[in-house]
Amino acid sequence: MGQSLVILNSANIMDEFDKRGANYSDRPVLQMGGELVGYNNTLALLRYGPRFRFYRKHFSRFVGPNKPIQSLHPLVEQETRKFLRRTLENCSRLNGNLRKMAGGIILQLTYGYKVQDGHDKFIELIEQNNDNFSLASMPGAFLVDVFPWMKYLPEWIPGAGFLKIAREWRKTTEESADAPYAYTKTQMAAGTAPSSLISTGLEESEDHSPEYLRDLKWTAASMYSGGADTTVSAEYAFFLAMILFPEVQKKAQAEIDAVVGNDRLPTLADMPHLPYVNALVTEVLRWNSVGPLGVPHTAVEDGYINGYFIPKGAIIIANLWSMLHDPEIYPEPFNFDPERHLGPNPQRDVRKICFGFGRRICPGMHLADASVYSCVAMSLAVFSIEKALDSDGVPITPVHENTNGLISFPKPFECAIKPRSEKAYSLIIES
Repeated sequence: MGQSLVILNSANIMDEFDKRGANYSDRPVLQMGGELVGYNNTLALLRYGPRFRFYRKHFSRFVGPNKPIQSLHPLVEQETRKFLRRTLENCSRLNGNLRKMAGGIILQLTYGYKVQDGHDKFIELIEQNNDNFSLASMPGAFLVDVFPWMKYLPEWIPGAGFLKIAREWRKTTEESADAPYAYTKTQMAAGTAPSSLISTGLEESEDHSPEYLRDLKWTAASMYSGGADTTVSAEYAFFLAMILFPEVQKKAQAEIDAVVGNDRLPTLADMPHLPYVNALVTEVLRWNSVGPLGVPHTAVEDGYINGYFIPKGAIIIANLWSMLHDPEIYPEPFNFDPERHLGPNPQRDVRKICFGFGRRICPGMHLADASVYSCVAMSLAVFSIEKALDSDGVPITPVHENTNGLISFPKPFECAIKPRSEKAYSLIIES
């Protein structure tokens, strides 16, 4: 339809785009997910410009390279210990427990809000919004993304049912930004608000213009929407990998037992001393591509990459899944093998691919890394992750299949998660 589309299948070529990041860091206008559902206010779809820089600046203060990640370790570890207890009580709710853990970290950091056990209104609201966004932004899912004029149709015309869907989803988008923001303001008025992105942004700035307040609110909403689903996908994939590759689980547990012992849980301070566990985390990021096609970029101006002309306005899609499963870079790519990241000649650094490129690289990558590591290390220390049994006592072997959408998850699978020993049980209960 006259739209230039550039698909990157090579990590080396993506590096060239990364070097010229200023020219390839805009976003295309997504009619359904952006204009109609309202996600164009979040960092994921925000156009490159002053608002983008505002968001990135506030992200950087809390989770970026200018914020020592060690200051967030106590929060990450606290929520991971809660996850261990929830999973001990009910391992059938593994995915929900992982969502509670991710939400507990990000909602405290962003709004100073502590997630409630059982029903939690903010977790459910924001997760519903994330699901809507994933569906609304799926390439080819809605014709309005190809024919933008369709957004002006009345809802009652046959074929315009997407407008009613968009109207309903937009309410959820706006409420997911407004409700936790209002919670923090209420806590601040009562003098009980802990330090968070919102409270700090309101207290330390003399600018309380409508534009500033709008951008601060949506910066906070972007932090949750950009970090929760992606982290949960990686952590859920870890449990699947441990079932399918039990020898990896045993080797990682042996390293933890030797280095940390069995009288305490591993912490993020142990990270430098657990090379195999670190490699396991890296392999999770490679083996399970959280964002298979990333989020599309757009060229700001005409340019050339490796002799190819990239016209202004071209949509650039990074095929991250292909790069992370390229047999030339990662031999036997469907095999889960942490050792590919160890030794004197490790394979290509996964983090230079999976977190995107240019000025759109994931701003929360350091927090994501710490969160996934903490979940992996603590879970391996105390749990035995095994195949579930069917009614006849036969082990159920899950299949590694992924969902569709901008953020991809392993499809639901059954598993058995048990304490490794009485001592491990005590560590979970006492943590």
